[in-house]
Amino acid sequence: MSHRKQGNARIREATPTAPARLTAVDALRGAAVCAMIAYHFCFDLNWFGVLHADFNRDALWLSLRAIIVSSFMLLVGMSLVLARQAGISTTRYWRRIALIVACALLVTAGSYAAFPKTFIAFGILHCIAAVSLLAWPLTRHSFVALIAGMAIVAIGLQVRLPLFDTPWLNWIGLMTHKPATEDYVPIFPWLGVVLIGIWAGAWLSGKGFQPLQPVARFAPAWLTWLGRHSLLVYMVHQPVLLGIMRVVL
Repeated sequence: MSHRKQGNARIREATPTAPARLTAVDALRGAAVCAMIAYHFCFDLNWFGVLHADFNRDALWLSLRAIIVSSFMLLVGMSLVLARQAGISTTRYWRRIALIVACALLVTAGSYAAFPKTFIAFGILHCIAAVSLLAWPLTRHSFVALIAGMAIVAIGLQVRLPLFDTPWLNWIGLMTHKPATEDYVPIFPWLGVVLIGIWAGAWLSGKGFQPLQPVARFAPAWLTWLGRHSLLVYMVHQPVLLGIMRVVL
């Protein structure tokens, strides 16, 4: 091998691997995005008085919301495993966290303008940013993540302490009643779901992601695209839905 080829080979070996993207994971995230848009579409119809439903107390709507949020959080955990295995750089990792934080702050500002009494102080993006930091160290320890995840979910669903009712501690969870807000995704129990997602990602990785091959094979391209651009879709879908409804209804 010539010196030039040897040099090129060394450069390729030294170049960090870009984070891997699995079509199946993107497609699953895209499906979660579709479910979220459908849920918010119904929520907006209710806000405009077209639909009459209690999104805060009705078991059906509460269950649908829990399923959608759980889907996203499980996929956050799986994506953290993929990022770790792909050798994501520190710069890229922190850039992604900063982007999510910036979007979360925009959501807070926008919701305050629309719903000043029930604005979003700690919604799903705020939670994703926080748990991405808290869960990252356990991406190398999937079994520990599973045990910790199940414990955090159990604590988050069962423990209720008046201390956490104070507005400055609402983000933790464990409160005796849900705060008045349009979206609320606290650390307990949702960090636990992310940790379970880390275990699931490691388990799937050990099997070469074969269980997800049918998803990758049959998922349409548009669904995969939604999954790859889920943050962008999340940020724009509600303004688009509300804008259309203001014109049509």
